[in-house]
Amino acid sequence: MIFVKAFVIGGLICVIGQILLAKTNLTFARILVIFVVSGVVLSALGLYGPLVDFAGAGATIPLTGFGHTLAQGVKIAIQTDGWVGILTGGVTATAGGIAAAVFFGYLNALIFNPKTKK
Repeated sequence: MIFVKAFVIGGLICVIGQILLAKTNLTFARILVIFVVSGVVLSALGLYGPLVDFAGAGATIPLTGFGHTLAQGVKIAIQTDGWVGILTGGVTATAGGIAAAVFFGYLNALIFNPKTKK
């Protein structure tokens, strides 16, 4: 049942993105920023945590989950480090995911022959 919950919630988040693409003139980058900021705001309001508890990876894998992780990292860092945590908490909480994205992107570039678009 956990897979169904993750699929449905993750799918609904993707449907929202697809609707934004189809019905507005927003660019991909702006929609991505909207998702990250939405995750931060919903996390700050205490609404995204219960969604993560319910849907698991269906809520943490999309970019809204990245925003949630940023917000939670800042919250924890402020409790332990004080106001310096505002600057360090988000980066510390998401460092593993960012490092993995850079590593696998580089590995992909080594294996395949990337070309710039003309």
